[in-house]
Amino acid sequence: MITFILSLIILIGGYLIYGAFVEKIFGADANRQMPSKTCYDGVDYVPLDWKKIFLIQFLNIAGLGPIFGAVMGAIFGPAAFLWIVFGSIFGGAVHDYLSGMISVRNKGMSLPELGGQYLGIYFKNTMRVFTVAVMVLVGAVFIAGPAKLLTNLASGNLSYTFWCVLVFIYYALATLLPVDKIIGKIYPFFGFALLFMAIGVCLMIFLNNPPIPEISFANLRNMHPDPKHYPIFPMMFISIACGAVSGFHATQSPMMARCLQNEKQGRRVFYGAMIAEGIVALIWAAAAMSFFGYVGGLQEFLKNNGNNVAVVVDKISYTWLGKIGGLLAIIGVIAAPITSGDTAFRAARLIISDLSGYTQKPLLNRIFVAVPLFIVGFIILQVNFDVLWRYFAWANQTLAASTLWLITVYLARNNRNFWISLIPALFMTCVVVSYIIIAPEGFKLPLCAGVSAGIAATLLLAFYFIIKLRKREHSLD
Repeated sequence: MITFILSLIILIGGYLIYGAFVEKIFGADANRQMPSKTCYDGVDYVPLDWKKIFLIQFLNIAGLGPIFGAVMGAIFGPAAFLWIVFGSIFGGAVHDYLSGMISVRNKGMSLPELGGQYLGIYFKNTMRVFTVAVMVLVGAVFIAGPAKLLTNLASGNLSYTFWCVLVFIYYALATLLPVDKIIGKIYPFFGFALLFMAIGVCLMIFLNNPPIPEISFANLRNMHPDPKHYPIFPMMFISIACGAVSGFHATQSPMMARCLQNEKQGRRVFYGAMIAEGIVALIWAAAAMSFFGYVGGLQEFLKNNGNNVAVVVDKISYTWLGKIGGLLAIIGVIAAPITSGDTAFRAARLIISDLSGYTQKPLLNRIFVAVPLFIVGFIILQVNFDVLWRYFAWANQTLAASTLWLITVYLARNNRNFWISLIPALFMTCVVVSYIIIAPEGFKLPLCAGVSAGIAATLLLAFYFIIKLRKREHSLD
């Protein structure tokens, strides 16, 4: 319990102290004109209250990741606590805040367009394709999980396909209608449900005092039942994505950048939402490690239930929170991924509109862009969920590494302290390269080869960055 309490304190302290430090480095200006007013269109550029934006941003980024990812990460043991805490403070929150604020400074520009602005046309075109692909993949992944839970809740009376189609209909409405019509009205309620779920589980942790494993030299080992094929590095850092660092968040931040009314609200919305998500991930990791008595108990339960993480969430929610509390918790778990999925499709629509210059004010234009995305998403949905999740997780973290490099270049060009993003950029580069080399869906090479390739790629990019930085410094002399 000591580790859990200290982790909560450090996360909150990270927002108050390191968050203020990052805000100071960026130079948030309360008097600067905001895109929500200078580019107002009544569809995507709409001024909203910062508290509503926070709940929307929190719900946008808090899909399956901080819950399902945290449970999957808990299989590795207490090492997951360290990644959630320090990954959120020094990686994820820095990533989310700066990607959002750089977008604010560029009229709410989407992530690929920002890439072109600071890393060149080739990077922009690559990121356009990759980001849209990730968004459609996210939309598909975040249908499959909720549809499975809804099928279980309906006791099989309504089929999995029925729920998938119903969610797609909702996606269409949320993607096409102005941001303040559905997203601005119902997301705050769903955000509250998700927070209620996390707070309820957290209270039950304190009331039941389950045996949460502490961080110690003896416990800082790989507790996965198959450590040879699932080493902590890089596997755990891919499994726990949204609860620590997630590239998907950088696609969502520009949407809220178009709704902010003051730059000083950015830390509360972007940095704060990531820390809130880190707290949710921490709570679920602690619950998963302790509810079944020990980490091995969690592993055994998952094995007996087809490695279905949704069953773990369902079991913990109803046992600890009762029928009503459990139902609200499950609603939160269902709402979170659905509302992340619809904003994924919305982000894809905005990226394509930025690319084509195709104005999105007329409804017919939005339909023209969105329908092909929905068709591709439905096709992808036919793939096995476990395979979808693994590809999503790697693509997500690859996008995070790319975004952190973009942020680093932005800070360097503006003579800011770029180390706050360079260090996590280097780390995430090593993670994603190492993973794809050794992963079952990658090249399936030995761990030594994967880590070596990861380190080599990281050093190569670091060397390239230093050369470019020195050339720029010489040109300014």
